[in-house]
Amino acid sequence: MQQVIEGYRQVAPAMRAEGDTVVLDANGVYYQQLNEAIRSAVSAGARNIRIENANGQRYIGAGLRARDLRIEVHGTAGNDLASFMDGPTVEVFGNAQDGVGNTMASGKVVVHGDAGDVLGYGMRGGRVYVRGDVGYRVGIHMKAYESLVPVVVCGGKARDFFGEYMAGGVLVLLGMNTQFPGDPIAGSFLGTGMHGGVIYVRGDVEPWQCGKEVGVAEASDADMAELRPILEDYCAALGLDLDEVLAQPFTRIVPVSHRPYGKLYAYL
Repeated sequence: MQQVIEGYRQVAPAMRAEGDTVVLDANGVYYQQLNEAIRSAVSAGARNIRIENANGQRYIGAGLRARDLRIEVHGTAGNDLASFMDGPTVEVFGNAQDGVGNTMASGKVVVHGDAGDVLGYGMRGGRVYVRGDVGYRVGIHMKAYESLVPVVVCGGKARDFFGEYMAGGVLVLLGMNTQFPGDPIAGSFLGTGMHGGVIYVRGDVEPWQCGKEVGVAEASDADMAELRPILEDYCAALGLDLDEVLAQPFTRIVPVSHRPYGKLYAYL
């Protein structure tokens, strides 16, 4: 008798081969069994995996380390998609929930829909591209080291604390493909506690939106020369028009200090 947890069956997903692609049917399958099947397929040499009927299963792609591995997710990807991932490409034809790219080291995640909160939490490298809107605390604690520079590009709008405590990397907000055309492009506390990296916002941001730890200015020609290749790659991944993205000027947001809270610490 099969056990049912949280409405999911604790059974292995149905599996079939289509050419060099392993296809897994996630319909009603508990996340543990789905991820076990993914890892088994990778261990057996699969380098193209397609997941059908995903419905919130967590940890897809988590911890996988294979630069030639590609995973397609059709449906809604659950929390911590690609967390601790190092190398693979994950493409979601649907929405993704919270924690996409959590502490990701390298690779690429492309989400054709919207995504939830805390995207790129502690992200150390690689790229996360979202076509639509994102939630709260996107890019929190992102960090960079030498050639490892994480990039997150969000095509829609964001909620509060975008880029909070950001320590490195590139965070981009376009405000284009959104469900909320009447809302500001970002919520409050943009860049709060930011002490490294750079945020680019398509269009303007108001002073009330920004944390006091950041400086705000129009992106220069040199800034746009660095940003353009990122936007080219983003548009190529999602089938968007680069000229339309570049039709408005961008705002550049950077920290004014590498130790924004230094005076609040006590030393004994």
